[in-house]
Amino acid sequence: MHAMRINEAGLRQDEQLERLKLFGLSSPALLLTLVILVLPVGWLFYVSFIGANGEFSLENYERMIERRSYARIFVTTFQVSFLTTGLCILIGYPLAYFLSQLPSRWANLGLITVVLPFWTSLLVRTYAWLVLLQQRGLVNDWGISLGLWDEPIKMVHNMTGTLIGMVHIMLPFLILPVYGAMRAIDRDYIKAAANLGASPRRAFWDVFFPLTMPGLIAGSLMVFILCLGFFVTPAILGGGTVILVSMQIVTNIELFVNWGAASSLGVVLLVMTVAILWVAARFLNLEQITGGGR
Repeated sequence: MHAMRINEAGLRQDEQLERLKLFGLSSPALLLTLVILVLPVGWLFYVSFIGANGEFSLENYERMIERRSYARIFVTTFQVSFLTTGLCILIGYPLAYFLSQLPSRWANLGLITVVLPFWTSLLVRTYAWLVLLQQRGLVNDWGISLGLWDEPIKMVHNMTGTLIGMVHIMLPFLILPVYGAMRAIDRDYIKAAANLGASPRRAFWDVFFPLTMPGLIAGSLMVFILCLGFFVTPAILGGGTVILVSMQIVTNIELFVNWGAASSLGVVLLVMTVAILWVAARFLNLEQITGGGR
């Protein structure tokens, strides 16, 4: 019995030494996380509670509650994010399915075309859409010349142009995880469903589609969260008519030089984003979606 106790004490000591070693190995990463993530977010929360007189105050948050313009900005932000995510799903899922059915050589070539926009500056891509969609742009010229419409259609400096540009920017973020989930599916499942009498349509909806849900949900969450804080594309293609939270933050800093108001907007947006992830974690298996459960 005495020997067993000595052995247990030795095992506990070895376990503590191993934990100390692991902490020492991970301490640089923890320090980096503290410097680049925890401290800036903490500073953001602190500044959001500083009023115009430099003292602790809730005036920045009270302003957001009292003024309806802030509510409209948040509604517009979520509206654009939801619509962009929905359009990316409608366009990206069929495209990812098409690529997943191709031979590896052609599928890789198709993936190159999907990620090709990443090789071009975001600002350049946005201004390219501005040139294409403006009233004297190529799209209007071709539409009039083909007889599709008689007068130039306003496709920029409104919600339409904003959504077109944002879908183009965000589409690869949805296609890549969905394509990865589709490629990982064992095709024997589809063959088994066919052998059991399922039609191709039923085999797709009952077998293939549920297996792609982790990739689809992961891509949708990624697109939605990125859209919440997007700035460049809606600022250029929206033309000031589509105002998102990120644009109001820039206005509060550059025009009003009010860091407290800008920080409070950032805090509220951060809290909303964390709440969305929390709700997703409550109803979805995020470990399976992110691959942590494998």
